[in-house]
Amino acid sequence: MRTLSLLLAIFLCINLVAAACVGASPKGEAESSPAPQGTVPPTVTYIPTVVKTSELFTTPEWSTVTFTPIEGDVVNPERGFRYSFDDLRPDTDFSTYRMLGTSLVYSYVRLDDYRETDLPPELLQRVQDALDAVRAGGVKVILRFAYNFGPYPNSEPDASKEQILRHIEQLKPVLQRNADVIAWMHAGFIGAWGEWHTSTHGLDKDMQAKKEILYALLDALPQDRMVQLRYPWDIIRLFPEPLSSDQAFTGSPQARVGFHNDCFLSSETDVGTYDRDGRNTRQEDQAYLQQMTQFTPAGGETCQVYPPLQQCDVAIREMELLHFSDLNLSYHPRVIRNWQREGCFDEIQKRLGYRLVLEEAKFPVTLHPGMQLEVHVKLRNEGFAAPVNPRPIFLVLDGPTTLTFPLEDVDPRRWLPGEHTIRVRLDFPKSIPSGTYTLALWLPDPYETLRDDPRYSIRFANENVWDEEHGWNVIGSVQIP
Repeated sequence: MRTLSLLLAIFLCINLVAAACVGASPKGEAESSPAPQGTVPPTVTYIPTVVKTSELFTTPEWSTVTFTPIEGDVVNPERGFRYSFDDLRPDTDFSTYRMLGTSLVYSYVRLDDYRETDLPPELLQRVQDALDAVRAGGVKVILRFAYNFGPYPNSEPDASKEQILRHIEQLKPVLQRNADVIAWMHAGFIGAWGEWHTSTHGLDKDMQAKKEILYALLDALPQDRMVQLRYPWDIIRLFPEPLSSDQAFTGSPQARVGFHNDCFLSSETDVGTYDRDGRNTRQEDQAYLQQMTQFTPAGGETCQVYPPLQQCDVAIREMELLHFSDLNLSYHPRVIRNWQREGCFDEIQKRLGYRLVLEEAKFPVTLHPGMQLEVHVKLRNEGFAAPVNPRPIFLVLDGPTTLTFPLEDVDPRRWLPGEHTIRVRLDFPKSIPSGTYTLALWLPDPYETLRDDPRYSIRFANENVWDEEHGWNVIGSVQIP
């Protein structure tokens, strides 16, 4: 009898505990009595009646796509070999140069007739019309304003500091209005060819005057546009410490100053570019430039044949060091022909500026409404430099409807040569038409005037990814059930 009573007590205890553990109200809320003070309440586990869709699909099936690089050059905005013009003209068909394989042109605006007078409305309108032609042609321009074409050493006159500042003030509305098609500018204005030497007004010897002119030009442009200086020594005197990663892209004057070398690889000092006036050796200047040109544009042209520095391996190493984004295809022609004959022209053409190559993309095969959209992309920059100007990036889903997701934490200007990974996790709409959706990356121009023009979108250097109609890089497709 005592044994039977003991068994009955154990049975009742087991059932009471089980009832306490699994009992739940019809609404799905756990029922429990308040625990006595000083004790730990029992843990109650239940499944709520309302479940977020994303919680039901935590381990989707993934698709992994690998990509094949393109062998040749890819015409992309704000990079590459460029054609040059002695004067910017509105009757030029700039689309011709895009068909020749470049997205970038360089041009002077000649101000010879206005060394002592204001710029007339007709000149300002001509510049506007020419920049409209640049836009219609699907290219961008590097601008330089100059009062003469040399010669050296007995140059034609330039203008006074006061006249230059007045001209920049007059040009400001045109520059602001057309910044979308200005890749960047040369500082110009001072001296022979606007190269900041041989000034008949002595401005090339006046550091304060040079600073005032540079800062006026920076002010005339939007903060997202940069100005290149001709001589490293001027840059170093203005900004003794090279631009750091933290300072880059902040809009400060230093963050907007790049470098152009108009006698690139053309002598041991690049014809006075380095070791200027007995200051700073080539190696000292280049150590400074190597740091700053990670974040600002560098480019230029050769000016004479000088084989020791123009051999293919030496030239490519120099372009890597200085992160070259552009180079004049028009001059010096013998140097260009030598690179073609020696076999490195194609590599230089492909690597000037950025060359972005997709390697791998991972994303869900099926995407349920309410899930988080997660995408991983590996890419490689094989170019000499990163993209210089601001560049948004979007993830696009295109099917029965089109969704565009801005990737605000991704800055292509930070894609220096080497490997990079994009990892995206986005909230996905809870209601979307079912169907098959194309998944793409879109890197359009940030200006509204050019955003929907695919000629100004960045194309990855891969086979079978480019959607020319939209300017998208297609990385795969997902199914929405």
